[in-house]
Amino acid sequence: MKVSIRHAIVLVVFLFVPSWAHAEPPISLHPENPHYFLWRGRPTVLIGSGEHYGAVLNLDFDYVRYLKTLAREGLNHTRTFSGTYREVPSSFGITDNPLAPKPLRYICPWARSEQPGYFDGGNKFDLQRWDEAYFARLKDFMRMAHKCGVVVEFNLFCPFYNEELWAANPMNHRNNINGIGNCPREEVYTLKHKDLTEVQIAFVRKVVTELKDFDNLYYEVCNEPYFGGVTLEWQWKIADVIGETEESLGVRHLISMNIANGRAKVEKLHPAVKILNFHYCVPPDTVALNYHWNVAIGENETGFRGKDDILYRTEGWDFILAGGALYSNLDYSFTPSHPEGDFLDYKSPGGGSPALRQQLAILKRFMEALPFVNMQPDTQSIEHVSPDLTATCLSQHGKVYAIYLHVPLPNKPKNIEELKRRNITAELAIRLPAGKYQATWVDTKTGENAKVEAFSIAGASHVLHSPTFDNDIALRIVRLPER
Repeated sequence: MKVSIRHAIVLVVFLFVPSWAHAEPPISLHPENPHYFLWRGRPTVLIGSGEHYGAVLNLDFDYVRYLKTLAREGLNHTRTFSGTYREVPSSFGITDNPLAPKPLRYICPWARSEQPGYFDGGNKFDLQRWDEAYFARLKDFMRMAHKCGVVVEFNLFCPFYNEELWAANPMNHRNNINGIGNCPREEVYTLKHKDLTEVQIAFVRKVVTELKDFDNLYYEVCNEPYFGGVTLEWQWKIADVIGETEESLGVRHLISMNIANGRAKVEKLHPAVKILNFHYCVPPDTVALNYHWNVAIGENETGFRGKDDILYRTEGWDFILAGGALYSNLDYSFTPSHPEGDFLDYKSPGGGSPALRQQLAILKRFMEALPFVNMQPDTQSIEHVSPDLTATCLSQHGKVYAIYLHVPLPNKPKNIEELKRRNITAELAIRLPAGKYQATWVDTKTGENAKVEAFSIAGASHVLHSPTFDNDIALRIVRLPER
């Protein structure tokens, strides 16, 4: 076969385009319902149970094994911190903390200089020079996440919760050769210091350019900006820089802002921000408070409630069936020594286990079996539940209902065993339009259908009786077609 030079060049270029590049547009809000995501042509909710954010910046963390574990267990979300923030081994009582790399095992966007004197050994940083090894590692992490079907929340910045964390940071003038960052930790993210702001803006432009081709990515401006003096003006400036840089590149990734621990009502929203993320949402009433913004609402961190899986299983189900689009908890079974999440003897102030991840994958599959783009939070259809159980409902009125029941749990129970209940049979009264329906009760620990029944009603209220269950159960009600 005769091949022209022009066609040969096109063929060669095609063969050397990375398989992950330009395959699909980046994850976005769903055009039919912006409370959810559209990714790779499918309506999407993001469900994760992830390591403590050090997968890239900690050279001892094997992110390949970590991401393969998430894929194998059916989850599709992780957070990672950029390296502009790091922790130390004493931070927050976390066992083998991924965000606290050992000496000389910390990598960040800025290159090391030739001058010794960094916080825990090695040379100081040069904030005017990039570390290309860091960006190579970051992009390899993104490629592996792409291959594993995992969406990455790339967290650009994080405040300094105490003086020790500021003392360890490259932006502190003691740790760089540029004399930048001679200020209190509460002023780092305030626009008060032009040299610091210029360094931060340069980093944002650099990383947004480096990651422009990935579809499995969104940016979070700053983790927990409600601590450490971070100003709203500074956050809006960073969001502006992301948007302006991407406009020049011809791409658009979603931007997230972390709003509050617990709940808060957003009064003013940056026009480029399309994800509102909250932490520690028990109960999940922050979804209703902010639903009117017509953006995705997520709970992208929880933990610190105890170790028992039931705490985070119920929290995840509640948040998603309240109308959330994203749920991800801290999973302390992932550490640099245990990148496959099989460390169970941790003393960290939260939970995480292979069993929990399997249970959260059941939530993900439950949602994926629903036409959730057509559904919305429903506080009207459930009339009564007996015994006293927490009930959450998402519905497309008259067509499909997703309901979750569980034993009531406080945010931080003193004795979780006293609150658990076995051998529950629930009575649920629900108001439905006239028609024929099928009710399927789903075991949230196994994913198996525990009971399936068809029923007809002439309208008004109908009473369903659950199978016997321990602690929590899910219910799907679907209207059957008329014959």
